[in-house]
Amino acid sequence: VQLQAFGGGLVQPGGSLRLSCAASGFTLDRPAIGWFRQAPGKEREAVSCLSTNNDITYYPDFVKGRFTISRDKTKNTEYLQMNNLRPEDTAVYYCATELGLSSSYVLCHREPRSWGQGTLVTVSS
Repeated sequence: VQLQAFGGGLVQPGGSLRLSCAASGFTLDRPAIGWFRQAPGKEREAVSCLSTNNDITYYPDFVKGRFTISRDKTKNTEYLQMNNLRPEDTAVYYCATELGLSSSYVLCHREPRSWGQGTLVTVSS
């Protein structure tokens, strides 16, 4: 199982970014998928998860209405669309999954077994 995240960068407050995570070694449409982040000096936290059937999402309150997770089965890639970014969204973002796990809620509330390498998002003027 390999995950490779990319798409981070510097963006101004109120701006948008789309992160991508390419999967290899397994079919991305089967397990739940998710995005997590870790800001300097803080613990890693979940920001979005999507269930196996693409029908149930989980978002913590601090990103609801701003972030959207999605999956393209044909490209074996997951995405995180981030809008209205705030300075407090600055962090390294990681994609993650766990084979055999289908629940978005469970994935976002545990330590997934498979992680991408992380991509840095900096929100600053």
